[in-house]
Amino acid sequence: MRHYILGVLLLLAQHVQAAECPRIISQSPYITHSLQWLGLEKCIVGVSRYDTLNRPHTGGILDPDTKAIDDLMADVIFTANWITDKDMAKATPKGMKYYRLDGFNSMAEIENNLHTIGKVVKIKNIKQKVASFKKEVSKQTKAINGKNKKALLLSSCSGNPYSFGKQTWLYDLFTQMNFKMVESHNKIRHLKPGNEIEEITTLLNTFEPDILFIFERKLNSRCNLILPKVPVKIVPLDGKVFLHPAPTLLKGLAELERKWSLF
Repeated sequence: MRHYILGVLLLLAQHVQAAECPRIISQSPYITHSLQWLGLEKCIVGVSRYDTLNRPHTGGILDPDTKAIDDLMADVIFTANWITDKDMAKATPKGMKYYRLDGFNSMAEIENNLHTIGKVVKIKNIKQKVASFKKEVSKQTKAINGKNKKALLLSSCSGNPYSFGKQTWLYDLFTQMNFKMVESHNKIRHLKPGNEIEEITTLLNTFEPDILFIFERKLNSRCNLILPKVPVKIVPLDGKVFLHPAPTLLKGLAELERKWSLF
């Protein structure tokens, strides 16, 4: 009888755990970061090929691996809105649900993603969690105060660099910090041969910022070769926390606050 009761209790515990922790597939690292911040890492059973979390891979946003997804028997898939609803529906096995998230256009979209995830997995205090994220962002941005300094945001100095323009989460975030964002392009401006602006130096001479924020931990040799006509302060920031539209930005803001206090 005792063994029977213990068995029933174990089954009940497993049922409660399953109800509280649905099997989740994340199709992008920024979604994984959001899930982790919400305390859902233990619920993640699969991630995209670009993710560093140790889970089975399920392809990418635009090319989800249907077989891998099917094998994981997940309850829900979170992906980015880069993939069409039609294509995602084809890639999703029967019985699974999928949700296409935003996040790349503004800070508000990051908050909305957290709300959506919380509602889907039934986090009881999701409103309070999102409110705490928003409050912390506001606190840190006010503490930094860019003092209306003209600023440009660049992904890197080497490889295929791109600048962040209007309708990106970083443009929005740095505007909230009272930096005067000088990039005029919508979304992302890729710097490469054949485009309107091909090189970093041309970009700087066009907009003449006071500060160039580069999302690399350290400035590489390519950065040292930048010689604009007007002097510009180059500030490296950790791309691992800034280049995801997710709560990792809080770590980035803490880093920026430390560096900005030296100016």
